[in-house]
Amino acid sequence: MHIAVIGAGYVGLVSGACLADFGMKVICVDKDVEKIEKLKKGEVPFYEPGLEELVKKNIKAERLYFTTNLESAVKNSLVIFICVGTPSNPDGSADLTQIKEVALSLAEVIDEYKVIVTKSTVPVGTNRWIKSLIDANKKSDVAVDIISNPEFLREGAAIEDFMHPDRVIIGGESAYAIAIIKDIYRPLYLAETPFIITNLETAELIKYASNAFLATKITFINEIANFCEKVGADVTVVAKGMGLDPRIGPKFLNPGPGFGGSCFPKDVKALVQHGRSISSPFKILEAVLEVNERQKLRAIEKLETYLGDLSGKTIAIFGLSFKPNTSDVRESPALVIVPTLIKKGAKVKVYDPVAMDEFKKAVGDSNIEYSSNPLECAKDSDAIVILTEWNEFRFLDLSQIKKVMRTPVLIDMRNIYEPSIVKKLGFSYSGIGRA
Repeated sequence: MHIAVIGAGYVGLVSGACLADFGMKVICVDKDVEKIEKLKKGEVPFYEPGLEELVKKNIKAERLYFTTNLESAVKNSLVIFICVGTPSNPDGSADLTQIKEVALSLAEVIDEYKVIVTKSTVPVGTNRWIKSLIDANKKSDVAVDIISNPEFLREGAAIEDFMHPDRVIIGGESAYAIAIIKDIYRPLYLAETPFIITNLETAELIKYASNAFLATKITFINEIANFCEKVGADVTVVAKGMGLDPRIGPKFLNPGPGFGGSCFPKDVKALVQHGRSISSPFKILEAVLEVNERQKLRAIEKLETYLGDLSGKTIAIFGLSFKPNTSDVRESPALVIVPTLIKKGAKVKVYDPVAMDEFKKAVGDSNIEYSSNPLECAKDSDAIVILTEWNEFRFLDLSQIKKVMRTPVLIDMRNIYEPSIVKKLGFSYSGIGRA
């Protein structure tokens, strides 16, 4: 099986490398010449555990290739995966500019039967639109089938998620095309992974509905955490008690500074906007977005409780990525918290194991001091705020850190420390949802 993957970003590169590891011949296409040249050398442009090793392994095995030449990649492949970005427009809707560009480019070069598979997260109805674009503009009178095959990759665990997924969604109308995609995923089928075969619209909505529900679950426990602080309850125990109910489950019941990343914010906004456009509003999701933005400022409120006016204070931020094991800072709470602290006149020092370069690209380095380790970041600070639950932060030498701080205040926005232990060390401590 020869496969072309259009878009060598996060989803495209993970999908391409994993499909190559299944034994397929995969060629990844991207317009970014510099990125492609690096990938040919096995250099991955972002951090994802295990991915660089997998890419190098399959390049060496001559199963994984990279090019900027779309035409040659398409002509040599039966199946074309679309893995380009669908960022948010200003109104929250999905920007399908890259999808349209790919569809029109495919129409120019397709000269025999192809199966077009959309892995990009797209609004309901997009796959039919892609087919109509290709059919209306194709230069050759050949058949093209469209498949919706949404991805469910968690950053930091993407390879595991691709190799051992909870489910594989295949949406389409052509039994032949569906059979081809099932054959591609044969290793997963043999491992008894659940396959859901459905129409295009249902497949598209499964992705959005899944992300929207998980975002809602996170937001719910954050509101419960805030309530716990008012009434003297402990959210960690509340969440444990809830999670033991099999109807609820324990996952995504960890309170924090709000959800972020490349999927949840974007997908919830897109679903809300789509609902408005067809007079089927998502009132719950509108509230989810509002509460999530407010939650990001809880760290500021806690700092002001302990320090008062933040002007002239030095705040150390531990963690810039939206979650551990990734360099992705898109929609990270740090992107709201750090600029807010600067506006309030605070001096900000930051440290993250892998995400500082990406954070610099997003906000620059003016008025921010980037540190090489947690101890350096904590030096002369009036408070530490933990925003990302990196393992490195779970085992800090707090006694040593306290010695270098000006004021021993610890704002633990991930509840990774036991309050009684931290307080015994002489810290003023505040977690999330712990009275």
